[in-house]
Amino acid sequence: MALEWLRRDNSLKDHALIGDEYFGAAAPSIIYERRPVLDPQGHSVPKLFAAWIWLNNPAQFNSYTTEMLKGLSAGIQRASSDREVVAVVLTGVGEKAFCTGGNIADFAAYYSRRPNEYGEYMDLFNALIDGILNCKKPVINRVNGIRVGGGQEMGLATDLTVSSDLAVFGQASARHGSAPLGGATDFLPWFLGIEDAMYNCVSCETWSAYKMKAKNMLTKVVPVLKQDGRWVRNPMVRTDTYVDDGEIVYGEPVSASDAARAKALVAACTTDFELLDAEVNRLVWKFANLFPNCLINSIDGIRGKKKFFWDQMKLPNRHWLAANMNHDAWLGFSAFDSRKSTGTDVIDFVKYRQLVAEGAVFDETFAAQVLARPKS
Repeated sequence: MALEWLRRDNSLKDHALIGDEYFGAAAPSIIYERRPVLDPQGHSVPKLFAAWIWLNNPAQFNSYTTEMLKGLSAGIQRASSDREVVAVVLTGVGEKAFCTGGNIADFAAYYSRRPNEYGEYMDLFNALIDGILNCKKPVINRVNGIRVGGGQEMGLATDLTVSSDLAVFGQASARHGSAPLGGATDFLPWFLGIEDAMYNCVSCETWSAYKMKAKNMLTKVVPVLKQDGRWVRNPMVRTDTYVDDGEIVYGEPVSASDAARAKALVAACTTDFELLDAEVNRLVWKFANLFPNCLINSIDGIRGKKKFFWDQMKLPNRHWLAANMNHDAWLGFSAFDSRKSTGTDVIDFVKYRQLVAEGAVFDETFAAQVLARPKS
């Protein structure tokens, strides 16, 4: 009885910062669900879950709008504070894309030439990256398709990645009027050698999942194509190691002569994410069988290296990206958004450089000379 005063209130507090207003029925573009942890026999484990957060905009390749950024951060924070959640799974709805970055239509229609507004938008994106890097649960990126631009940066912030072998990865910012300053320039030199990081950032080329695995950028790559009940590896990519111009190559596209046959094989198959989901479940089960505090401390020790570089540049980059909405981004996003009417998604880069060399004023006249006109 002497220790009666030490007894505590046993009711648990709710540490979730945001309710359901940014996902679920109120905002269906982000889906938040708790899936039971599965043991190796496929049986559900009582009272333990994985939090699956889905980008749900497949018609636009899961590009995220302003509201979707809010939902993603809300989902990460909720999962982080949920005692019953073992791990977070970040993924996209559909068969084509995990995420292709920010919604260009949103950029062109609203944010172009509104630098203050875009700065506010970047605060939301930066908060999402911070949220992933600060999440008190391991974060798995389940890549079901294209992961480029801001989607690539989001994925680089996660802890482990399992990928469909149809997925492609990369950055396209410099082609469309921006720079990959949402994490790519911070994280890629940590993942890759400096030359690979440089090329991946500025080439605007995509790499196959197999090439990314060979570069030690992914934890696991699995086939998702099935034909007559059998798994078929991505026929559009070479998965043998060969020599091309003296360089050992793996994971590059098949030759032009083989491409038509490969496309026909893809069309003849169905897409099935069974193996991808099995890898996600395997990782969640592995995490469930570790001391949770030791696990997250180990993860935070690795994340700390990412955070160091991210924290140095995220605010200066935020300000530059905002200011750039008055310049290159205005042209680049406008060109991309009007591609259906003009037949091209980029400006006339040669003319742009010629005008700069002449000292031309950057105004409406300048823009008219580099943007394509609608086809008659």
